[in-house]
Amino acid sequence: MADHANYQVAIDILRCHLGMSVEEAHKELGLDNSKTGLNDTQEALLGLTGEN
Repeated sequence: MADHANYQVAIDILRCHLGMSVEEAHKELGLDNSKTGLNDTQEALLGLTGEN
């Protein structure tokens, strides 16, 4: 099981610089969304930045 914190920077780079969604970034990194620990609150907060 991958530790979500270890992949957060990579996820952020894929999202912000390449315009991927969280799901696309997880798929690109080979992560299972159910095991990463990303919850609805985190997703909502990320959406507030307007950098999707």
